Amino acid sequence: MTLPKMSPAPPVLAVGDTCQGFTVTKAVPLPHLNGVFYSLVHDLTNAQYIHIQCPDRENAFGVALKTVPTDSTGVAHILEHTVLCGSRKFPVRDPFFSMLKRSLSTFMNAFTASDWTLYPFATQNQKDFYNLLDVYLDAVFFPRLERMSFKQEGHRMEFEENADGDQRLVYKGVVYNEMKGAMSSPDQVMGRSLLHALYPDTTYRFNSGGDPRAIPDLTTADLRAFHQRHYHPSNAFFYSYGNLPLADHLAFISHKVLDEFERIDPQTEVPSQPRWEKPREAEYRYPLAPGEDPTRKCQIGIAWLATDIQDVFEGLVLTLIEQILLGNPASPLRKVLLESGLGSTLADATGFDADNRDTLFFCGLKDVALSDESHITDLILSTLTRLYEDGIDQDLIESAIHQVEFHRREITNTPYPYGLKLLVAMTSTWIHGGEPHRLLQFEEDIDSLRREMATPRFFEHRLRRHFIENPHRVVFKLLPDQALAAKDQQAEIDRLSAAQAALRPDDIIRIGEDAERLKRLQEAEEDITVLPTLAIEDIPPLVNRIETTAIRDDRLYLYSQPTGGIFYFSSAMGIESVAPENLPLLPLFCFAVSRMGTATRDYVELARYLDRYTGGFGLSVQARTRFDTDGPSLPMITMGGKCLERNRERLFVIISELLHQIRFSDLEQLNRLLGEFRAMQESAVVHNGHRLAMSLASRRMTPSAHLNEIWHGVHQLKTIKELTQAIENDATLLEKTSVQLAEIARGIFQRENIKIALIGDSTGLATAETQALDILNDLPGSSNTSRRAPIAPPDLPTVWEGWHTGTAVSFVAQALQCVRYDHEDAPALAVLAKLLRSLYLHREIREKGGAYGGFASYNPEDGLFAFGSYRDPHIRRTIDVYAGVADFIASGGYTEDDIREAILQVCSEIDKPDPPGPAARKAFYRKLVGLEDDQRQRFKERLLALNRTAVGDVARRYLSRLDKDRTATAVVSSEELLTKANQDLQDQPLTLHAI
Repeated sequence: MTLPKMSPAPPVLAVGDTCQGFTVTKAVPLPHLNGVFYSLVHDLTNAQYIHIQCPDRENAFGVALKTVPTDSTGVAHILEHTVLCGSRKFPVRDPFFSMLKRSLSTFMNAFTASDWTLYPFATQNQKDFYNLLDVYLDAVFFPRLERMSFKQEGHRMEFEENADGDQRLVYKGVVYNEMKGAMSSPDQVMGRSLLHALYPDTTYRFNSGGDPRAIPDLTTADLRAFHQRHYHPSNAFFYSYGNLPLADHLAFISHKVLDEFERIDPQTEVPSQPRWEKPREAEYRYPLAPGEDPTRKCQIGIAWLATDIQDVFEGLVLTLIEQILLGNPASPLRKVLLESGLGSTLADATGFDADNRDTLFFCGLKDVALSDESHITDLILSTLTRLYEDGIDQDLIESAIHQVEFHRREITNTPYPYGLKLLVAMTSTWIHGGEPHRLLQFEEDIDSLRREMATPRFFEHRLRRHFIENPHRVVFKLLPDQALAAKDQQAEIDRLSAAQAALRPDDIIRIGEDAERLKRLQEAEEDITVLPTLAIEDIPPLVNRIETTAIRDDRLYLYSQPTGGIFYFSSAMGIESVAPENLPLLPLFCFAVSRMGTATRDYVELARYLDRYTGGFGLSVQARTRFDTDGPSLPMITMGGKCLERNRERLFVIISELLHQIRFSDLEQLNRLLGEFRAMQESAVVHNGHRLAMSLASRRMTPSAHLNEIWHGVHQLKTIKELTQAIENDATLLEKTSVQLAEIARGIFQRENIKIALIGDSTGLATAETQALDILNDLPGSSNTSRRAPIAPPDLPTVWEGWHTGTAVSFVAQALQCVRYDHEDAPALAVLAKLLRSLYLHREIREKGGAYGGFASYNPEDGLFAFGSYRDPHIRRTIDVYAGVADFIASGGYTEDDIREAILQVCSEIDKPDPPGPAARKAFYRKLVGLEDDQRQRFKERLLALNRTAVGDVARRYLSRLDKDRTATAVVSSEELLTKANQDLQDQPLTLHAI
């Protein structure tokens, strides 16, 4: 591919100017980004375009299509997958996945929302940008949409042999299994059900991801017809961001796509939901594991249809109302609900949702009894009425404005690169005819807001309009159903049995032939040289380095960084003083510190202060492994906060107060926090099943892995569940827990036990240094003369386990111990993880097995190598796939090009950029764990020097024998699926446990 000739400098465009067949409709300065927002329209096709020109080297691109389902077959979601299975110019099986291997992208993915589909990427490399742009454009606008790709990614029927040796039909397909997993999760069921209840007359009543009960109704013809209408430039919204010139992007896109199309009317406008004249009620169900107690497992709340998304100002007002009502423990509606004792935490999906044509607001409680429905709804409505009548505290309003201001100003790359975060934030407003640039002009809208706030009772009148007098609301109930999973499974079996009974002989032959054809397609060697790629020479040879500006007494690290007026405080504390019996409580301790109150302020006053003057404050516990030769475990509690530079002194005030005056004596609040913490842990199981399984598998391999399982794995959830159940039976245990938390605080908040990093603009660092030293010097000295070493992993047999919970799919992990970062084999192990995923696991687990994903990972810090699957319909088969790694390695079925592509993937992770503040914070923690920049540079040099022979030698050394004695296996799944798997694993069944 010939790269466009780069323009010498970004042109300055004005409204009405034309460029490459586009006309500029808006040109808005963005001073906080040192950039300009451009909005353009393509004259021939009416394609929309937004470009943000700014100095950022991490350039981003996305194309969004308005996709409006008329059923729940998942057509938009399955199409998102299938367009990435080969296109006109790139007729290979999976160009998207192949480009992950041939790129230095910092982000590549695709998303399906309720009424739009987005294809975004980001990269720092100009050549890479246009390589990816070429592939993305061809995939979106000229896909092959072949029948076999549809069957692989969407759904298909195949014959499988059951335990009795009979052939029975089963459903397979990546999206089918993905959505079975998604609809096992209460929060996913909640989100989809809320839309169904509140928008009964528009596209939002359908499940755009696909209801597993409806997905099998979708045909290839339906898919192609949906693409023809929705994936057209007249229905497309193009976006770019960064320092590459707009004119070159426009010329490239026009030449590759737009010149081949003429304007159509795609008929994809989403009408507003007709408003109701009186409130309604709705009741839905979610699957609960049979072993759980269903008594208090309901979610109940009230949802309102709010403003049209085109009204950006009113959307800002509702964003602020959400923060006022629910944003922190002091927020009046949150406080009333949680202090009622009716539930453990706020219901899933609580808050303001501005992603649909009509926005919505929902509030409710989780883990409640159905009999408390009226109590909960009365609490919500009476609180809103009281706030309207008595007025809203002005401090709550100012805190809400501060929070929104901070988070719109801060530049971060979490969870997406910043340029793509802006795109995701704008897309819904943009596709529905709003003014997306307004979302980037926060200061102007705040000025307008303050002028409006001069009108008495501004927010109170908004409460009346949007909530109290709004009849378009629904009392929403999500109820547990312990028979639902079994009923859905039986319905699937019945449907397949009926289909099988109706098969004619030629149908049976066709199903078998299709299965064989798909298998041959998946196993066929492909020539992917048609795809663009980067060379090793395109990889920057040096690692990014962040130098400390100054270090004081090896306990205070200063980093002068251009953070845009935001100040960051980071610190780390050792846990050697913590008694072994208190170690499992450290995550709860970290969760509670900023939520419990101090000797000076109760938890409400503390929450108000933090929201008013900081952009976030929190603690976490983690076990790292030092990068020394012997690699000792380094468990630590980290504490961090951030604020606008003008609030730096107030941040230090609260840090000092928490370190000196933290109190855990408010037992009512502590009990509420325990309920919240447990609910958070439980709701994360199905989402993070693969991570939990990997943690379980590796927990006996290193001290750090053991501690991290105690703190972040299934065993942490079990600890909290057992503690809350014990407190229900014996209230004195709550006071004991309070005492234990106070003991932890006294042990770790000591002068010699804390190291601090200060990150910000150079002008404020000198003052910040003095403030931080004052805090350190005021802390008590160590009174602990006999520090305890963290407990080591138990000397037990290798893990071979299954853990069951309420899920319709499985997560299968396997781990083994290798060597660590400084070993000469470490770079090759990092390459092997990418190689195995690309050439073996992706094909065997995702394409053939139908799981959402299969992957390998190498953790050089602990020297752990692992395999994992995500939303997997199989257990035994996936374990066999892992066992086949040795045969794949022995076959030598990889080339020098494959090694180069794996090196590109590893380097893409190494070189992923961070904004100045987070980059300095990472550099600080690297220093604490002893990872020097010279070590990072040596690792990269070894990595870039690898070849096929060297990687093959390392592979055979570590992965040629993957037997049960050397590897650990853990599966997170349902009890039914694990029991079935054990029938296939009769010689060595998994030991089963309940989560």
